Amino acid sequence: MVTKKLIIVIGGGAAGFFSAINAAINFPQAKIIILEKSNKILAKVRVSGGGRCNVTHHCFENNELIKNYPRGEKELRQVFSQFSVQDTIDWFLKRGVKLKVEPDGRMFPESNTSETIINCFLQEAQKYNIAINLNEEVLEISSITNGHPELVSGSHEMLKQVQHDKIKVKTSKQTYTADAVICSIGGHNQEKNYALLKQCGHTIDELIPSLFTLNLPQSHIKELMGLSVKNGTVKVIGTKHQYTGPVLITHWGLSGPAVLKLSAFAAYDFFKLNYQAGISVNWTGTLNEEALKEELSLQLGSKALIVNTPLFEIPKRLWEYLVLRSDIPLSKPWIELGKKQMNKLAQVLCNDVYDMHGKTTFKEEFVTSGGINLKEVNFKTMESKKVPHLFFCGEVLNIDGITGGFNFQNAWSTAWIAAKLGS
Repeated sequence: MVTKKLIIVIGGGAAGFFSAINAAINFPQAKIIILEKSNKILAKVRVSGGGRCNVTHHCFENNELIKNYPRGEKELRQVFSQFSVQDTIDWFLKRGVKLKVEPDGRMFPESNTSETIINCFLQEAQKYNIAINLNEEVLEISSITNGHPELVSGSHEMLKQVQHDKIKVKTSKQTYTADAVICSIGGHNQEKNYALLKQCGHTIDELIPSLFTLNLPQSHIKELMGLSVKNGTVKVIGTKHQYTGPVLITHWGLSGPAVLKLSAFAAYDFFKLNYQAGISVNWTGTLNEEALKEELSLQLGSKALIVNTPLFEIPKRLWEYLVLRSDIPLSKPWIELGKKQMNKLAQVLCNDVYDMHGKTTFKEEFVTSGGINLKEVNFKTMESKKVPHLFFCGEVLNIDGITGGFNFQNAWSTAWIAAKLGS
C-alpha cells in the first residue's frame, strides 16, 4: 500500500489557508492538515479593513510595490515576480470573488465583507478535503534522517548525513511524520510564540510593534479628536523619517495613513527612543515657511477675522486651534496682522511640534516587525535553510508592510511559493 504524501500547515490564518489550498492544487494525491492552536481560524481576515478585508493594493509595478515594506523589500522583489498583485486578483476571480478598487488604491471584495473571503477559503478547503484541526498546538518540529552517513568527495573527504527524508511534528495531541511542513503562524509580539522555530536553529529578529498611533498625552489637540487633514507631513525630530498623507487627530494623539506609515518605517528608531520623541507636523502638507508667508500675505488686506477664514483645507476647528497656538487673538482681522504674528502662524502651520509619550498599537490589526531572519530562508522556494522540507510564509518572517493591503499581498505571494514545496 502506497502511503499518501502528508503536508502539515501550521496556522489557520490567511497565509495558512492560502498555502494549504494551493498545496492541494499542486499535490492532489497528498493529505493536507491545517493545525491551529486556538479555536478560531482566519481571525485577522475577519477584522481586516473594518470587517471588509483589504485583500491587496492596486499596484502592479513591483518596483513601486516593494517600497511599501519597511522590512523585506529586497526579498519581496523576487517573491512578487513569482506571484503578483494581478495573480492575486485573478486567483480570487477564478473562484467567483471579484475585487474592487477604492480611490486610495486599497482593494476589497465587491461584497464589502470579509466573510466573502472566509467563505471562499472554507469552500476551497472542503473541495480539496483539507483537514482543519483546531485547539492543536505544535510543540516541536524536527527532521528525521535515515541514519546512513554518506561519503562526500571534495578538497577533504568528509562524512555527511544523507538529506532528511521526513519531518516530525509533535503537537499537544499527537505526533505526525510529514513530508513537508509549511509554517504560517503569523506575526507575534512575544518571542515565546517562536520557541519551536528557535529549537530548529532559526534566528528570531527582535520583535518590535510596527503600526501604531502616536500618543500626545500633554497636548490639548486631543480635544479635536475626529478631525483630519487630507495632506499633512509628520516627522520624527532628529531622524530622517517623515511621511506625507492624511493625518487624523484621535483621543490619544495622532493617527491616519501618514502616521501609520511613519510608525512602520521608523519602528526601530521609535523603539530605541522608548517611544519618547519630538513630533513635527506640517498641516499644509509640503509648503515651507517662506512659501506659507507668501500665501498668508495675500490675506493681509482683508477685514475678515483670521479665525473665520481657514486656509490650506484645514478644518475650521483645527484652524482655530492653530491660530490660538500662534498667539493670535480670535478677534483679530487679517488687516491687523503684524509681521511677527504672521511669522509665528507660518511657523506653527509648517512645524507644529509635540511631545510623543508612548504609542497605541492596533489591537485587531497589529503588525509586528521581527520574526524569522530573512537570510535563513530561500526566497525562490520559501524553504528553510536550516531544516529541509520546512517552508515559511506570511508574517512569521521578518517582513511587514504598511496599511493598505500590503501585508496580505505578502501572505498570498509567499504562501503560493511555499505551496510548491520547492518543486
